[in-house]
Amino acid sequence: MNPIRRANLSRLRPAYWTIVAVGSALTLARFSEAFLVLRVQQVGLPLFLAPVVLVAMNIVYSVAAYPFGKLSDSYSHSTLILWGLVVLIAADMVLAMGLHWALALCGVALWGLHMGMTQGLLATMVADAAPSDLRGTAFGVFNLASGLALLVASALAGWLWDRFGAAFAFYGGALISGATICLVFAARFAQRQ
Repeated sequence: MNPIRRANLSRLRPAYWTIVAVGSALTLARFSEAFLVLRVQQVGLPLFLAPVVLVAMNIVYSVAAYPFGKLSDSYSHSTLILWGLVVLIAADMVLAMGLHWALALCGVALWGLHMGMTQGLLATMVADAAPSDLRGTAFGVFNLASGLALLVASALAGWLWDRFGAAFAFYGGALISGATICLVFAARFAQRQ
């Protein structure tokens, strides 16, 4: 058993902490899926069809997860994370600008595609970067950081939605995704040095 102790944390390499930073930044860009349901309803989806939003997202997520997991066996993980962020930006832009529920559902599908591209990949990256005897600690810290980032992201998205309108919550997510892309490039550059 490896509780979170300073001695254990100090054994986690810089590559691991880079993954925690990228995963947390990515989570800041991707707030609670409840906002997807609210947005699609706002642009005209009848209330009784609201569950379709999460069903559609999860179907795309589950269908995309296997092929992208297979792809990660032969391609650079950071490149796939970058493509996942590009898809998330596209999802945010469609959700921000879509004024009909059918178009907003396309944004939801892109959101699910992004999840399929990145979630399993991040787990693989954490497992690869952590010593085998500290994987539980590594996943615990990663999930703690991601959970806190999700809380902050959802609060920020709610504030933007309330203050400036729904579109700005998604524009904010796209902006944070762009910043995360810069972080990934910076991490790649640092790794090459």
